Amino acid sequence: MGVKYTSHPLQRILNQPMKFLKQLSTKRFSWLLLALSALLLELAALYFQYGEMQLQPCVLCIYERTAVMGIFLAGLIGAIAPQLLIFRCAGFLLWGSSAVWGLMLAFEHSGIQQNSMTASCDFIAKFPAWAKLDEWFPLLFNPTGFCDEIQWRFLEYTMPQTMAGVYVLYLLVLVVVIASQFRINRE
Repeated sequence: MGVKYTSHPLQRILNQPMKFLKQLSTKRFSWLLLALSALLLELAALYFQYGEMQLQPCVLCIYERTAVMGIFLAGLIGAIAPQLLIFRCAGFLLWGSSAVWGLMLAFEHSGIQQNSMTASCDFIAKFPAWAKLDEWFPLLFNPTGFCDEIQWRFLEYTMPQTMAGVYVLYLLVLVVVIASQFRINRE
């Protein structure tokens, strides 16, 4: 006769949401929701640029836009076959690397805006030769503004500060979803 495993009550409570998140990560809808969230951010950026506000994106804004595009692509990759671990892992990897890169860019951009006397950025985007996004899609990826210029605020937060919060949210969700992949089933 074996010893029956009984888990701590708190562990049982935490186990249910993790089980739900793991199941959710294997559904196409979840990955498409990730892609949709990034697409909505891209559309908002285009509205800010070409809508009535006419904000001019700087090089760092364009790079941050590229990071959001990476999150969009991560959602599409995960949606191909979310029940297969290889597609989920590829999606997680692109999601995480894009969010970390975007967060680093947002911090750098915020620093330039806070200390514009000593900090600066390029005026021309430097995409690699194999991905000249600024030449292929100039409406999306051509910088026309300056990094130190604060053109917009929301609740006293600048655009890069707001985007830093967005990237942190993407990373927090990613960490929880990845943690759910390693949930030990002891029921």
